[in-house]
Amino acid sequence: MTTKATAPVLILGGTGTVGTRTAQTLRQLHPDLPIAIGARDQDRCRALAAEIGNAHATPVNLGRADLGLARDASYRAVVAVLKENTLNPLRYAQSKGLPYLSMADGAFEIGPAVARHVHRPASAPMMLASHWAVGMATMPALHFAGEFRAVHTIEIAVLMDPEEAIGPMATQDVEQLMQNSPRPLLLDDGTWRWVGEQVATRRVENMAGEEVETHAMTVLDTVSLAAATEARSVRMDFGVAQSASRRRGGVPSHEMIIEIEGERKDGKVGRLRVDIESPQGVTGLSALGVSLGVERLLGLAGGAPAAPGLHFPETLIDPVYALARLEEFGGRVRPAPFATGAGAAASPD
Repeated sequence: MTTKATAPVLILGGTGTVGTRTAQTLRQLHPDLPIAIGARDQDRCRALAAEIGNAHATPVNLGRADLGLARDASYRAVVAVLKENTLNPLRYAQSKGLPYLSMADGAFEIGPAVARHVHRPASAPMMLASHWAVGMATMPALHFAGEFRAVHTIEIAVLMDPEEAIGPMATQDVEQLMQNSPRPLLLDDGTWRWVGEQVATRRVENMAGEEVETHAMTVLDTVSLAAATEARSVRMDFGVAQSASRRRGGVPSHEMIIEIEGERKDGKVGRLRVDIESPQGVTGLSALGVSLGVERLLGLAGGAPAAPGLHFPETLIDPVYALARLEEFGGRVRPAPFATGAGAAASPD
């Protein structure tokens, strides 16, 4: 007999690059957690299930409200690590009262899911985790923002190495995000703006000391960080560049550059830069972010199971814990010396 405690977590899109890494990461974090892998390619599902153990393959049909699952099927949570526009995974989770996590929508695409929550607020806990790498940039930024009494500006640049191993679906999701957004959304001196190309483009010094052209993205990180910190200016940018790790002869790594300006608790005003390097690439970071979200929703780490409601990763996951896990999975976090002075903390034009 399957009970709620022994029911598997259902991963939709489980044989994609991120889905596969998510299943592997969840297994590493929680060896006894049952997992159901849902995807169209059942041969790949079965192979992945055999690889990680304590898992099974299940066919799914995203075009149906019941996902084509057996009427008596029992699950512990529903995790959508794929881009889909039917909301059927969310419908299914709400109908069963199951925790739900999704991670593939831009900030301009979450309206339908939010509307379903507003009309059914007590049905299930729902984590909208369409942040870059499922919150693994936002949570470190929040951790270091905690060193400030008042945050004025947060700027994050994520740099993908051209040789990072990412799947075709992940590539398509990034392209769709960049193409479908009406214009990049950022917070500029207290005003939300959909900006044109001149403002959207920014040059950032990468970890090798070279300037790289980046472009603003409309992702949930921007709105999350603004709401959490009361910063007056927040933006998130994406670029492509050879990673410092590969230049050193190592593996292609994903780089995230976090810059925070404001007044620290000691009264000093200035700017803090934090470089984060992940040898697992953005795919591994995303898988870790999904896994931390799942364990937190289920109460496997960090507290009791999440109550019904609408959540972001950073509203449930302790940033200190996320940062520790990031380093445990090979990430390198390097804060630079704090740059003081009025000029260092000036808001951008």
